[in-house]
Amino acid sequence: MRGRTSDTGPFQMSATTEPATLSIDGAIATITLNRPEAFNSVNLAIAQKLEQLGAEVEANDAIKVLVIQGEGRAFSAGGDLQTIGAAAEADAIAPVVGELLKHYHAFIETVRRMPKIVLSSVHGSAAGAGMGLAFITDLCIAAEDAKFTPAYAKIGVSPDGGSTVGMVGTVGVRRAFQIFLAEDSFTAQQAYDWGLVARVVPPDELKAATKKLAERLARNPPAAIGATKALLYQATTTPTKAQLAAEEKKIIDCMHTEDFRVAVKKFTSKSK
Repeated sequence: MRGRTSDTGPFQMSATTEPATLSIDGAIATITLNRPEAFNSVNLAIAQKLEQLGAEVEANDAIKVLVIQGEGRAFSAGGDLQTIGAAAEADAIAPVVGELLKHYHAFIETVRRMPKIVLSSVHGSAAGAGMGLAFITDLCIAAEDAKFTPAYAKIGVSPDGGSTVGMVGTVGVRRAFQIFLAEDSFTAQQAYDWGLVARVVPPDELKAATKKLAERLARNPPAAIGATKALLYQATTTPTKAQLAAEEKKIIDCMHTEDFRVAVKKFTSKSK
């Protein structure tokens, strides 16, 4: 199934009131968080829209790479405190936050499940669930001025929105304790040093660098992308014997594709 293609060109968003937008350029899709006046904080509308757009991307077999970025001055300020504060005043936290997270979690599950590489492109602030979104993706590229702020403990709550899923799997439990409970914020360079960010680039080069990295990732055949992603995420929780069996199945499946046949033929013809 094909998703819709934007006529505004790659990585260009048209003016819209949609809380998040989708554009497709060949094998690369881009979801842009589009609440710049609220620093792309996550309310029910954006959560519902992300769930919808994530499903569209997952169903589109032509897409190999999904980029997630933010419009305006920030990547995302996290959960919308106006919504959450109003719910607290009305003694309606459970239904309001539960409904928001139902849709947002569906999107996060799609991001982790889909057999495509998901790349977050972060500038400005990524706080709370916005920080979680930056690191729940498969890879993250960040501008030098990006600032990551856990934020949760400051308002007396624990992490949500997949924040612990993306964090612990990368930095380990002890570093995660430090980040969530002993850091007010940290820089893109620190995130790079801890393995959370793949590349750090000057702010004015972020768009071009994101496009270049996405294009490089998209050169990989889809079977290789999907199989590698599945294997990597299950590796830490799967017994060795079962993981080896999974590797065997995945590589044999990949070897049945035309991409493999063409690549091997090209390689072997060079060696003669």
